[in-house]
Amino acid sequence: MAAILILTLAACRDEAVAPSEGRPVRVVTVEAGKLSSDIKLSGEIRAEKNVGLAFRIGGRVLERNVNVGDRVAAGQVVARLDPTLERNELTAAKAALQAARGEVNTARNTFERQERLMAQGFTTRPRFDQALKAEETAQAQLENAEAQLELAQDRLGFTELRAGIAGIVTARTIEPGEVVQPGQVVIQLAREDGRDAVFNVPARLLETQVGDSTIRVSLADAPTVTALGRIREVSPQADPVTRTFTVKVGLIDPPAAMQLGATVVGTLEVSTAAIITIPASALTQQGQSPAVWIVDPAASTVSLRNVDILRFDPDDVIVSQGLEPGEIIVSEGIQALHPGQRIRQLSKMPEPGRTAAARRPAVPPS
Repeated sequence: MAAILILTLAACRDEAVAPSEGRPVRVVTVEAGKLSSDIKLSGEIRAEKNVGLAFRIGGRVLERNVNVGDRVAAGQVVARLDPTLERNELTAAKAALQAARGEVNTARNTFERQERLMAQGFTTRPRFDQALKAEETAQAQLENAEAQLELAQDRLGFTELRAGIAGIVTARTIEPGEVVQPGQVVIQLAREDGRDAVFNVPARLLETQVGDSTIRVSLADAPTVTALGRIREVSPQADPVTRTFTVKVGLIDPPAAMQLGATVVGTLEVSTAAIITIPASALTQQGQSPAVWIVDPAASTVSLRNVDILRFDPDDVIVSQGLEPGEIIVSEGIQALHPGQRIRQLSKMPEPGRTAAARRPAVPPS
């Protein structure tokens, strides 16, 4: 009986020291990605180019033919001044021209007669020179009268204010009966050949290198109406009140629904340098530092390594340092592991499906 007991104990001891297949754990392969976030800002649609219309001469406004919001064609008359004074000047210029032509004819006839007499020796040199001088003076007065006539015709034409380009009236500052000065802008036109989305951007966002980035712009009340654009102009100086910078985004083929003054939301995707995302279940602790279990695929053993955490999410952890792409870490079953322990890999978990790029915390519209 004693012999049987000894044999039984020996068998149990042999089973206890038999090599184990290793603790079963789930693992995941480390992959690199990028952390992206969407920056959203509110703005409005404006014309890429605005043109101010002004009369070249001063006078009293006789009529204004357009209102704010009207579309005008190139060459269309948008306002007129009272032309009474300019018409009188034109009449006087025509009369002066006729008188100058008469003086030229008289002076020319006198010179031709003196020229014939000079050839025959029946006049003196002083009289000949006097006739020549009179003809030259009359010719100069004729040319001056012609120039004055052209000037009077131009001034009469300047009483009509015409749009040099096609566009939309965005502002007007005159009414019939008012007196305007030369060069005073009385009507503002927005050209139809370009649209900008204009945003007031905080200085901290300008530190992001977004010069070549594509910005998605959508209508605030109709998010499905979108257009793409690129930054065209950044104000060199902050607004003294809001301390923000004006950024103009040139839109590429904007839809007709993006009318002037419409409120829009601009979305810019900003990506960080390469980062690594691991399941939250893979994170443990070594002393006061976060750590993960690294798998040695050749020996099927694990070792503990400290990592730096960039951000904690509900299901994932974003690691900034400590891991390299291609390494294998334990994602489930970390509770009873110790350094150097053999493990048995269960079927690999799929890599975290929700990458950092898929989680884009939005910045609320400003």
